[in-house]
Amino acid sequence: MNVRSQISMVFHLDKCIGCHTCSLACKNIWTDRKGTEYMWWNNVETKPGTGFPTKWEDQEKYRGGWEKAENGKLLLKSTSKSKTVTNLFHNPSMPSMDDYYEPWTYKYDELFNAPEGSDQPTARPISMVTGEYMNVEAGPNWDDDLGGSPVYAENDPNLKGLTPDQRAQLSAVERLVFFYFPRICNHCLNPSCVASCPSGALYKRGEDGIVLIDQKRCRGWRSCVAACPYKKTFYNWNTGKSEKCVLCYPRLETGQAPACFHSCVGRIRYLGVLLYDADRLEEVAKLPDDQLIDGHRSIILNPNDAAVIQAAQQNGIHDSVIESAQSSPVYKFVKEWKLALPPHIEFRTMPMLFYVPPLSPVMATRNDDTVTSVSTEFFHDIEDARVPLQFLANLFGAGHQGKLVYALKKQKAVRVYRRAKTVGDISIATAEQLLREADCTAAEAEAIYELTSLCTFEERFVIPPMHREEAIEMMRDPQEHKTQVGFGFMEAPQRGL
Repeated sequence: MNVRSQISMVFHLDKCIGCHTCSLACKNIWTDRKGTEYMWWNNVETKPGTGFPTKWEDQEKYRGGWEKAENGKLLLKSTSKSKTVTNLFHNPSMPSMDDYYEPWTYKYDELFNAPEGSDQPTARPISMVTGEYMNVEAGPNWDDDLGGSPVYAENDPNLKGLTPDQRAQLSAVERLVFFYFPRICNHCLNPSCVASCPSGALYKRGEDGIVLIDQKRCRGWRSCVAACPYKKTFYNWNTGKSEKCVLCYPRLETGQAPACFHSCVGRIRYLGVLLYDADRLEEVAKLPDDQLIDGHRSIILNPNDAAVIQAAQQNGIHDSVIESAQSSPVYKFVKEWKLALPPHIEFRTMPMLFYVPPLSPVMATRNDDTVTSVSTEFFHDIEDARVPLQFLANLFGAGHQGKLVYALKKQKAVRVYRRAKTVGDISIATAEQLLREADCTAAEAEAIYELTSLCTFEERFVIPPMHREEAIEMMRDPQEHKTQVGFGFMEAPQRGL
């Protein structure tokens, strides 16, 4: 058992209001420089929708992530040793400016200094890349709140496998069938961006697993841009280097939450430490799609287990990090309650950002004057949710609905239980019956409610003290720790000291 520590995250989609405060906080801190105008390390997408860059989930187009070869090996989809040099001159899987958007500003002088006249002066848009006048045709969130639907919504790759009726249901704008999907770098356990880098510039920090890019070693190969299936690595055209989300590690090292987490209005974000077994990464990454979620969870170790604690200490993990893992809200959502699911686990990068899938809202009206059942009075049945289960399963379950339905049923049971306790128009017996059917106890329901609704700042963000000696201990033999950075053709050792 090779115990490592990893800073991990949970986003609770039932609480996201789509205000984009997180995106602006990140933009103002990290991507306000020349060459980063088009970058959004944090962005919030409307689902269904094509996202940013356009149709980033379509790996038939972008060839990101990993695939299992016929011989059972894991291979990068986008590159290989033989393709490295040729892809430098033309990479067919690389997103283009049209897939992102051409950033623009306005000639405000034309607006403020226009002479008096009978017409209303306007500021014309100019490209922030070329400085020339341009027509604005797209933006980083062009289909926000179903803008342009169904033109954009019907091109969402997650619609694969839906029936015509389900597609029509999603495109019915008057039903407001959408939810928000905030994204940052997942800081994966098996990052394809790290494995693809010919210069070894990308690496996972030994002490917390954050994926970073060494700007001194980066040579602008851009293999990482194509290899990342989530398209969270960007190329700075001004510096000739790649850049990505750094999870605000300077803030974490001083005990502060990342900027997007700290600024979140809906309080949807949770951050904590997970302990995991690095020796099992390759085994789990090769599992069939329908077993990946269980396999991913099995890597995560119980921080209260005596054997895990002993192995962690032997591997140089500080006691304070272990204590932080024991209080981690991420462990509760992912491992204990099984409410949070990884996005597109079929990409096999083992993302360490998890999402609590969204429920349909509580109905404002009842069907009749008598209480016949919970589902017909206030709550939708899970199978009758306005967002089809298959759509959510394609996003959070590798196309399989089992784990998704489990998480949604438990969320619904907690809602019913809390309504029974606070409003009283549902009997406690009915609520407890739903809890049993959802594999949930009353004590667990209370704990879920408290961490979702009543938790303090310190309970949402359990940040361990930063111990550089821990990383030094883990990096004494770089050959021993190659497997943490992926199983591709590059296997660069971890660095970051």
